[in-house]
Amino acid sequence: MNFSFAVKGTRRDVLRVGAAGMAMMSLGSQAQSNWPVKPVNMIVPFPAGGGTDAFARPMSAQFARLTGKTLVIDNRGGAGGTLGASLASRAQPDGYTLFMGAVHHTIAPSMYPKLDYDLEKDLVPLILVASVPQVVVVNPKNITAPDFKSFLELLRKNPGKYNYASAGTGTSHHLAGELFKQQSKTFITHIPYTGAGPALRDLVGGQVDMMFDGLGSSATHIKAGRVKALMVSGNKRSPAFPDVPSALEMGMPDYNVTTWYGVWAPKGTPQEAQTRAIEELRRACSTDEAKAVWAAQGAEFANVSGPQFASFVSAEVKKWAQVVKVSGAKLD
Repeated sequence: MNFSFAVKGTRRDVLRVGAAGMAMMSLGSQAQSNWPVKPVNMIVPFPAGGGTDAFARPMSAQFARLTGKTLVIDNRGGAGGTLGASLASRAQPDGYTLFMGAVHHTIAPSMYPKLDYDLEKDLVPLILVASVPQVVVVNPKNITAPDFKSFLELLRKNPGKYNYASAGTGTSHHLAGELFKQQSKTFITHIPYTGAGPALRDLVGGQVDMMFDGLGSSATHIKAGRVKALMVSGNKRSPAFPDVPSALEMGMPDYNVTTWYGVWAPKGTPQEAQTRAIEELRRACSTDEAKAVWAAQGAEFANVSGPQFASFVSAEVKKWAQVVKVSGAKLD
């Protein structure tokens, strides 16, 4: 009798504990599906005010408006963007740390042989949020060629005479120039600067002849006539500058160079949080307010996510590794 009572009591306890456990699991699942339930930290691996910020902050504002939770921009500049990437790779994978990287991070593995993280293994690609075509811009006083074909003839007839500025050795500006040289069979002298801003200022001032720049940062100077745009990369013209021909039109179909920005999460981030992050970031980038910011910078929201974004990243890593190998580019 007493034994029977003990068994019944134990059974009731087991059922009670099991029900409590199921309730806790349900609450945990609900909390995850309701992501975000608290502010989200996004590491931006460049100083405030740079190109990454130009997209991260408007996206953050729209994210907050749509979700009611803050997307905190955490600028961690240093080592060409690799310091912030390293921090992100070691962050707690709880769904509340994201990382906004750029094309530079697919170049870094070939330029920094001792990185303490692996972009493709330690971080999970979520979504490509902005893509800005590169543009070939020249100082119109230094290079008077009226169009791209005349410009190409000028370079080929005068190897080494002209130069191009970049934001520094190993940057996308530098390697876009090296890729151009390889594909156009020209030789132009590389002049590295300590940033895109100083390089562009000297291009406008005539201290250097040309630059392979992101369309967004050159746009105001092109419109003002301080620099001349001869070609945009890729297979189509930019809606912001419909009179500037594309690389495909100019006989360089493989010159497909963009300054792009994407969001990753640390490896191990729960799949549900990854899915929700992609959904909310997609919504933030699709608002009219975000579209206006993107258009003003000649950018597009590519809306590429998950495995597609991962494949894109892998292709970019391979492409830039080949450019680095052929050009012999090395950090100073």
